[in-house]
Amino acid sequence: MGIAILCALTGAVLSAVGAALQHSGVRDVGDLTVRGFTRLARNRRWLLGFSVPAVAAVLQVLALALAPVTVVAPLAVLSLPIIAAIGVRRVTPDSAVAVLAATGGVAAFVAVAARSAVTTDVAPAVALRAGQVVAVVVCAFVVVGASRSGTARAPALAAGAGVAYGLVAVLVRDVATSLPRLSWVSFIGPAVAFLVGASLIRLGYASGPADLVVAGQTVVNPIVAAGIGVVLLDETPTADRGAVVALTGSAAVSLTGIAALARFHHRRLAARGRAPTGG
Repeated sequence: MGIAILCALTGAVLSAVGAALQHSGVRDVGDLTVRGFTRLARNRRWLLGFSVPAVAAVLQVLALALAPVTVVAPLAVLSLPIIAAIGVRRVTPDSAVAVLAATGGVAAFVAVAARSAVTTDVAPAVALRAGQVVAVVVCAFVVVGASRSGTARAPALAAGAGVAYGLVAVLVRDVATSLPRLSWVSFIGPAVAFLVGASLIRLGYASGPADLVVAGQTVVNPIVAAGIGVVLLDETPTADRGAVVALTGSAAVSLTGIAALARFHHRRLAARGRAPTGG
């Protein structure tokens, strides 16, 4: 468990650095048209930012192989305060409270879940059911994002990416613990979910600040992964009603922190005379 937590924490740091580099590369390119995507593939800063999270992904896979999803996945949210420190020139009380709420909520979630979390196998039927639910939720976030613009679009796209990455965490655990016998869902599912999440993240970076995109992705991701672990994988069989209330409450606090961070950026852009429309 200790090695798993260390790997997850190191991965969170690398993810934050990679997110900052990717956001900078996307901003250099501008609008992500077909030609823009071609330029992005040649942008050194973006390529470096894409490579760093690859190392983080390896560490995350190792962590998932050693500990339950309910414990490991939420630790990714620790990249949020790091990226916030990198991307915000001046920390205000509003932004600090929003980041603390998002981070603290997930920290509380992990603390509660870890008390009763156990490692379980991912059955093919469960993986397929989780994939179907995630597909519907991701489509809903994409629709919301498409109907918005600017800073209001970024958190919706980031949340969609977080939902997809939450499924990746669950399926990666299946792959890590089921080799060499794998179902087709467990083999193809992580790749498809990752590509969908990565695409939504790129679009999110083009629409809003890096810390807002990271907030949406890193908070929703562990909540979805842990939710699948609790509901479908039954990783917390001994959790009582009080634990369920605590888990729900901590998740709500984290989501409130994301909403507050989005509002902070909206007001900041409005003060500069660049408030996005449609949000």
